[in-house]
Amino acid sequence: MASRTVLAVLVGLGVPARAGAPPVARACLTTAPIHLDGRLDEPIWREAPEIILTQQAPVPGAATPFLTVVKVLVAPEGLYVGVRCGDPDPSMIAAHTLRRDGDFSGDDAVTLVLDTLGDGHTAYQFQVNASGARADGLISGPEAVSLDWDGIWEAATARDGSGWSLEVFIPSRTLRFDPARNRWGFNLERRVARAQLTLRWASPILDAKLPDMARAGILEGVAGLKRGGGLSVTPFLLAQKSEDFRSRTRSVRGRAGLDVEATLTDQLTGVLTYHPDFAETEVDARQINLTRFPLYFPEKRAFFLEGSNQFQFGLGLDTDFIPFFSRTLGLVDGVPVPLSGGGKVLGRAGPVSIGALSIRQEPSAARSGTDLSAARVSWDVDEHLRIGALGTDGNPEGPGTNRLAALDAVWQTSRLFGDKLFEVGLWTARSRGTAIPSGDPGGWGFKIDYPNDLWDLNVRMNRFGDALDPGLGFLPRPGTKQMSAGFAYQPRPAGPSLQWIRQAFFELSALRIEDLQGNLQSWELFTAPFNVVTAAGDHFEANWQPQVERLVQPFEISPGVVIPAGEYRFDRWRMQAESAAARPWQAATTVWFGEFYGGRLVQWIQSVGGNARDGHIRWTASAENDFARLPWGRFTQRLFQLRGEYGWNPGLILTGLLQYDTASRSLASNLRLRWQVRPQAEAFLVWNRGWERPDLNGPLRFLPRQDVLSAKLRWTFRP
Repeated sequence: MASRTVLAVLVGLGVPARAGAPPVARACLTTAPIHLDGRLDEPIWREAPEIILTQQAPVPGAATPFLTVVKVLVAPEGLYVGVRCGDPDPSMIAAHTLRRDGDFSGDDAVTLVLDTLGDGHTAYQFQVNASGARADGLISGPEAVSLDWDGIWEAATARDGSGWSLEVFIPSRTLRFDPARNRWGFNLERRVARAQLTLRWASPILDAKLPDMARAGILEGVAGLKRGGGLSVTPFLLAQKSEDFRSRTRSVRGRAGLDVEATLTDQLTGVLTYHPDFAETEVDARQINLTRFPLYFPEKRAFFLEGSNQFQFGLGLDTDFIPFFSRTLGLVDGVPVPLSGGGKVLGRAGPVSIGALSIRQEPSAARSGTDLSAARVSWDVDEHLRIGALGTDGNPEGPGTNRLAALDAVWQTSRLFGDKLFEVGLWTARSRGTAIPSGDPGGWGFKIDYPNDLWDLNVRMNRFGDALDPGLGFLPRPGTKQMSAGFAYQPRPAGPSLQWIRQAFFELSALRIEDLQGNLQSWELFTAPFNVVTAAGDHFEANWQPQVERLVQPFEISPGVVIPAGEYRFDRWRMQAESAAARPWQAATTVWFGEFYGGRLVQWIQSVGGNARDGHIRWTASAENDFARLPWGRFTQRLFQLRGEYGWNPGLILTGLLQYDTASRSLASNLRLRWQVRPQAEAFLVWNRGWERPDLNGPLRFLPRQDVLSAKLRWTFRP
């Protein structure tokens, strides 16, 4: 009823009751062997029906010399996708990395999305650049894509005098799907980096985003895929040597663990894990924190990323409130806590999506063993309305109970005024338990969003009780009411004098945060009177941001520098310039300057990087220097990072990260060799070493603090 009422209102605004039929492509069934070399030279490729991509941006439907032809094959063991990418000047094809899940923003690349469950919301995303590097992720909404998930699949590319070609193989066992279903949501797009040009199959219009599965086409003929035995067994072996130089202790340990994945129903999968270990996980990039609130660091551990889109909650809450944040499991105050084991269930039952997870933290000298659980259920009432519930149980930080229950509803259409995206989201949540503080344990909020190419408008309101405590979630500012509104006009100039501008962005947004009694805590107005992306992809921007911060208690912003309680108003300005990511060399600089808590603050952030041999070598150096002169004292904070990678091929990559910051006075290095022996087997060699600078004001001297060397082998059996 609610969905029909909202639909009736929107029809009056221009939403048609019926949309044009989506394009349909048919996969060609094959049992012939395919040699994955990127060349599409097997006879079956010539027999498969063609899918022709159309220019989506900058000019939808315009003619282009970059002819792109796609073909899809279905074999019992999986899905093959072949793409022929024509290019009038192949010497200009751009590829900057061979790294798995690397930065493809400046690369010629092909991306495909698959809605295997047919819900029109969630999907898999697979991306390959012109050098064969792969990236994959999970889609949970039109603007919600997580690229941290890694599935088992293969890709290969080849170049010739007329462009490049691509072959992708996605094993059916990598996907969750209903074997009886013969139609999947499907879309594909190609990016030509140097021309800032995008070609797409379904919905080649500026207002359509690739992750919006409501605008995807249909792929028929997939009923030939087999699920196999429905069982995957993934053991691992870990050997680790560590040394603590301060305590003069050394240790050597070995660890073995196991993941078992089984098909419960046609659309539901269960996973059991025993002694999971994440020694191969990439380290966090450090951040400078000049606020009085905790920073957000993303989840990177593979076990928790699988199926993470099933736990997506609400609309546009971002990092303001995450009721279930898997990073709280096995990490307490940033320190890893061993996990004994656990399990999860992921998938669908008809129109209902299900995600459930339970894990046990091992006991330690400081705390007993703890069981931690989360569950998420959402129901697709119709093609527009999804309602859901989420619950968590457990307190990873110590004794006492902590439970959270939350409800949400999201109404979304891609057909407002014919072809515009429009979304409305509501949520409410409540905590209870002996570990939560006294006060108001509830929260609620809503967002109305119109995120389109020319106009991007949104209004949001969230209220977080002072005792709303998601023990397995993330809430940086409880006890607040947060109201915001954003407006952006984003034209694409067509006049001859403005042809150097690909798109301009005139932005205005306001944020007001109050305590529960209505007293002001924070206020800011963000403006972008000048913000352009050029036809070559370079970016230039200028901003003015007036702010008000009201401190109810003193705030130590830096050691020895304490800002007294009171209300502070200050104006901040930003100048930013970034070279196009498609260039062989990239450089960027950002300067924030102006008033800050009664004094002055200059934040200077710069980076430079380059690549060679079509992504075999890539490096980036970046630095942030913050210089503050306040009535309460002066301080300087610095953060330096150096990243490098060398790829022999997309399956064998050595990456390195060196970072130093003055807040922790520590220097840390991370070297990580990842070798994909075959699609079902990977080996990792990871070396982490840390140093500490005893005196910031003394000589530049570092003392070794810790050294950890890890070797891990992980492989998957699918009987």
